[in-house]
Amino acid sequence: MKNIPISAMIGLFFTGLYFLMAILAPWIAPYGMAEIVGDVWEPSSSEFLLGTDSIGRDLLSRMIYGGRTTIFIATAATILSFTLGSVMGFFAAVSGGWVDQSLSRLVDLIMSIPSLIFALVVLSVMPTTVPILIILMGLLDSTRVYRLARAVAVDITVMDYVEAARLRGEKIGWIIFRETLPNALSPLVAEMGLRFIFAVLFVSTLSFLGLGVQPPQADWGGIVKENKEGINYGIQAALYPAYAIATLCISINLVADWILTRTTSLKGGRG
Repeated sequence: MKNIPISAMIGLFFTGLYFLMAILAPWIAPYGMAEIVGDVWEPSSSEFLLGTDSIGRDLLSRMIYGGRTTIFIATAATILSFTLGSVMGFFAAVSGGWVDQSLSRLVDLIMSIPSLIFALVVLSVMPTTVPILIILMGLLDSTRVYRLARAVAVDITVMDYVEAARLRGEKIGWIIFRETLPNALSPLVAEMGLRFIFAVLFVSTLSFLGLGVQPPQADWGGIVKENKEGINYGIQAALYPAYAIATLCISINLVADWILTRTTSLKGGRG
């Protein structure tokens, strides 16, 4: 613990807190996710710690369940994007030639369309379910991961140890997972933190626009949308999920920066 900077400890604390609340949501939420328990926009009290929302549901319970949904979707989409994007990027860099050119031009084509517009078009013609959101977000984000993974792998594949592996007759899978991936972890770890942050913001944006998580399910972007009219009357119900989104994103960024610094230092020490 002595070697962990204060900023990383703060990030670890809040990140762990949010993930723990997401896992334990059914046991720690005072009320059900969609249960109407009071009047509209009741103020904070001993019964309702954050007050109630626009139709009388306990806001703290909605926040806890909303955090669970937001974190689950963002985590699943990030894992999908990194699995697909990094493998494709390494495969393109190691293969080279027409394989590299074909994959890179396909990725360029997808990236030329703004992600939000692409998602809005797809979700307007497809059912808005959690699996669809995860797949869509994962595929869109995998293009960014692909570009980074390929750029890093191109520099690694010209190293002597990779050439030695080729001369030994190692297959492409060995070169990707045993030679390239371990030496590309530092930038990928930092990018994973950023991609998780963007996934949280992206799903929140879609829900705010009405094409993300659908009621009565809760997520932080949807809670902002449900209570945005209260801001005109000085009611802070819409601000609580905004604070949660901001603190989660900052915390993840602090942790990612620390991990990047640590892995870079360890890599340098081994060299």
